[in-house]
Amino acid sequence: MVSEIPERRRARAAVLVVLAALTALLAPACRPVEETAETPVAATPTRHATPSGRRPGVVNIDTEQGLNSATAAGTGIVLDPSGFVLTNNHVIQGATVIKGTDTDNRRGYPAQVVGYDRAGDIAVIRLTGAAGLQPAAFGDASTVRVGDPVTAVGNAGGKGGTPTVVTGRVTALGQAVTARDESDGTSERLTGLIETSAPIRPGDSGGPLLDTRGRVIGINTAASGGTELKRKGAHRGYAIPSGRALEIARRIQRGEASRTVHIGPTALLGVKVRGAGPTAGALVAEVVPGTPADAGGVPVGAVIVSLGGSPVDSPGTLTDLMLAHHPGDTVRIEWTTPEGARQSTDLHLTGGPPQ
Repeated sequence: MVSEIPERRRARAAVLVVLAALTALLAPACRPVEETAETPVAATPTRHATPSGRRPGVVNIDTEQGLNSATAAGTGIVLDPSGFVLTNNHVIQGATVIKGTDTDNRRGYPAQVVGYDRAGDIAVIRLTGAAGLQPAAFGDASTVRVGDPVTAVGNAGGKGGTPTVVTGRVTALGQAVTARDESDGTSERLTGLIETSAPIRPGDSGGPLLDTRGRVIGINTAASGGTELKRKGAHRGYAIPSGRALEIARRIQRGEASRTVHIGPTALLGVKVRGAGPTAGALVAEVVPGTPADAGGVPVGAVIVSLGGSPVDSPGTLTDLMLAHHPGDTVRIEWTTPEGARQSTDLHLTGGPPQ
């Protein structure tokens, strides 16, 4: 675990906001999106509780982020009866405790992270002790067309209980967006998204976007957040197409790690970092007590320049390098002090929250 040092709220519902201005491409859905251009969108009805026939294996997800004294909430989709659940990576990012509540049987389960893809914003968790769950039915997102009616289901506002739904229409396909996580200020670029007029809210992240037959055609992951758009009644939601999400999820279930896919527990370094300004590296803004970095004497104010023999030129690079490791690994870390001295030590990594 390596954390960039943004300011965190005490509690939140997982949501991404799209930052990029509208162009030929756009931004992701369930984090907010700030846009300047306008696209006509259909009016949407008021959010309401999900009818009994409209709960296709939906899980309410609640997390605790012990290292940040925060809580969060989102949504997941049941993949199989044994408790594998598909969600967004940003729903479980930073979580030290995860609980999933199956909205069909109303039972809550402790959950463990199976794996995640930061770049694709997809994660798979498993509900411990679950059996006989009703999996969601997935459709073919390649058949979706602009104008198709859709329904978004989720844990709006992180309130739990019966999922709520909003309806709308597909307004564009193949969209690309830059989305910001409002809880920590980080952002990411997602492409190939389904854009809809369904008013997705915080807490809906990881929930299903359904076609008229109740099949999952997308995973809700970001929403427009511009005040000008809201004043005019426009709203855009963005969903990862179901085929892409399932491809990543199945890879995770098979235990196939890659440059972007991390499998199993996450290694903990124990520093919160920010950019080092004009200097390449990751500036240590905080060292978490009792962690490997603390035990190894990595000081606040140090600039980390190498991990495991690979150069570190930014906080993002440090996170990517850490994802190649697992708890129990020993790794050499190098840093420069504020006075310019170069130091290094070997750290024995322990377990931490997903990134």
